[in-house]
Amino acid sequence: MRWLRISLVLVLSLLLMPAGAVAESPGLAPTGADPAINRPYLDPDFEQWKGRFERPGREVYDHRERILEALALESGAAVADVGAGTGLFTLLFAEAVGEEGRVYAVDISRTFVDNIERRAAAAGHENVIGIIGEQAGVGLDAESVDLVFTSDTYHHFEQPEAMVRAIHAALRPGGEFVLIDFERIEGHSSRWILEHVRAGKETVIEEVEAEGFRLIGEEDFLNENYFLRFEKPAS
Repeated sequence: MRWLRISLVLVLSLLLMPAGAVAESPGLAPTGADPAINRPYLDPDFEQWKGRFERPGREVYDHRERILEALALESGAAVADVGAGTGLFTLLFAEAVGEEGRVYAVDISRTFVDNIERRAAAAGHENVIGIIGEQAGVGLDAESVDLVFTSDTYHHFEQPEAMVRAIHAALRPGGEFVLIDFERIEGHSSRWILEHVRAGKETVIEEVEAEGFRLIGEEDFLNENYFLRFEKPAS
């Protein structure tokens, strides 16, 4: 009967635990983002979001040129901007890889993708291809890109395992997955980040490495965000 008493104690402990306590316990983070955080992007006002994403004061916008420099993109490279949003980095990548390169702008929002293609055409970039993504896939052919880039996007993945697996499949052997996202540190990060961002950096690293990636580096010039570099091993 001892096991029965222990089981009853555990059940009562869970029932009496404050709401949300399980999700906040170490190692018990939810396995994916709450779909509610992605609803605003399903039918967005493009200009409104462009004003929010591409403004002074947003860290990744202020450091966009330094981020681009750190990526060291080569002419002719194939790059996927997953969670491309309003096209901030897509357009920078299109310029960097040149006419022989390709940039795939992947987003779950058709409005965002259509407007990225419009902006690219207006800027004379014929190397941008828009893809309507899904929560379990990126819509890219196997081993078709040299780099997959995400900026403040990973915490929006409702099915992170499936997404990272899809990113891994899309990369050529030796290709890189660059992941920029908000630092989430209990007692330090803002309330918005603690409520909006599912997992901290260490959890993210564990999740990505579990799908076959190897962490190969980290840039340290951002404050609100971390900048991780993963590699798909060549062998």
